[in-house]
Amino acid sequence: MKMPKLKGFEFWRDTLRGARYVVAPMVDQSELAWRLLSRRHGAHLCYTPMLHAQVFVRDANYRKENLYCEVCPEDRPLIVQFCANDPEVFVQAALLAQDYCDAVDLNLGCPQMIAKRGHYGAFLQEEWDLLQRMITLANEKLSVPITCKIRVFPEIAKTVKYAQLLESAGCQLLTVHGRTKEQKGPLAGVASWEHIQAVRRAVNIPVFANGNIQYLSDVERCIQKTGAHGVMSAEGNLHNPALFEGRNPVVWEMAEEYLDIVQQYPCPLSYVRAHLFKLWHHTLQIHQQLRDELAKVKTLEGLVAVNKELKLHCQKEIANLKEEDKPKGGLPFSHWICQPYVRPGPKETSKENGTSGVEGSNRGKRALEDEDDGNPDSLSKNKQKKKLRNPNKTFDPSLKPKYAKCDQCGNPKGNKCVFNLCRGCCKKRAFRETADCPGHGLLFKTKYEKSLSWKSSESNLPNIELIAQKGEMEGTRLLKEPIDGVA
Repeated sequence: MKMPKLKGFEFWRDTLRGARYVVAPMVDQSELAWRLLSRRHGAHLCYTPMLHAQVFVRDANYRKENLYCEVCPEDRPLIVQFCANDPEVFVQAALLAQDYCDAVDLNLGCPQMIAKRGHYGAFLQEEWDLLQRMITLANEKLSVPITCKIRVFPEIAKTVKYAQLLESAGCQLLTVHGRTKEQKGPLAGVASWEHIQAVRRAVNIPVFANGNIQYLSDVERCIQKTGAHGVMSAEGNLHNPALFEGRNPVVWEMAEEYLDIVQQYPCPLSYVRAHLFKLWHHTLQIHQQLRDELAKVKTLEGLVAVNKELKLHCQKEIANLKEEDKPKGGLPFSHWICQPYVRPGPKETSKENGTSGVEGSNRGKRALEDEDDGNPDSLSKNKQKKKLRNPNKTFDPSLKPKYAKCDQCGNPKGNKCVFNLCRGCCKKRAFRETADCPGHGLLFKTKYEKSLSWKSSESNLPNIELIAQKGEMEGTRLLKEPIDGVA
């Protein structure tokens, strides 16, 4: 007999076992091995990484790699998250996933540029009719509950209306990230627990809070402040998987346990590398050479070896540590202890890059990278990788070849362009003026003249045919005359 689908608080209490400590859905980071590590250290509920509904529907390998892998009873309760912008596609993907999870979540919180281009995540938050159709259809068709993860609007009142709309459409649990979609990267700032509190009071379904969680004490404060039923962590969990235990273990304890789990439940090497970079973040600021090693190794065994080397370096430091020594870099703990990473704000970023004030705020990341002087310490990560592959490569702007600029847009102009323009500007001008530019291979004038010539030859064709017909008739008459004479 089919069990009835639980809803709202009944779903949270019975299926999710009253989960309070939740690991967030993280692209390429909340994979099975990491979820198991987090569960062993206090997490009650985990989400899969965000999956693309359309790809999940059409690609069997994608389903196998991300969900249909080895069944693990330890990995429950589990919520599968999808990004989607089409009700039918979302429901098709959810139907394929529902037997492998306890609920399906719709991502309405991703603020990244890829979400803007794909038209999903937080960039759907103004399309209330579409969201209502998606959630209503999923609620009708699925055998498991539908949940949502959202970001807030600047206005509390609009955020509350948004949450109530999702609830009325059939959402059974709501996770509220207390930041707007514009708050990301260096502009992340502080999440608004006031928005989360207002949503919690306005809806009659369980609410999870997300944002500002670095220690277990933050979890308790958040629950007291917002009244949320659970608290979700992303960045905090990545830097300290034991966050929900209220512990700050040595990094290698977590790293070694994670690597052991990966041996049993393999995942792409890029995921493992990314986790080690997060765990060892503070140590890698000091041991830069090992940072480069970690970036270069191509096997799991290589990552394990670098992890051991980092551990040995830290243990040597501990052996030589004096009582009066304070943690380096203004950290609350020594760098070999799992602890939060506080993302620098725009002002701090500009100071680190040697800029300040309006000048610093107006110059983008790429502009700063363009002015690297070739010093390895000041190069971006991508340029450091290029330097490793080709030690002779230089990024000194003074050594770059100087290009003459296009008279109109400032891009490099074509060396043989008759107008002294880049190809794009040259094409527009040549077309407008019906001119040729052999340097860019543009032959508008030549082609136009050929077309006129062809049209002229076409118009002369009837005259040629008429002359030919007259010639044939004259020839026939001349042939007949001698025959008539003979007759």
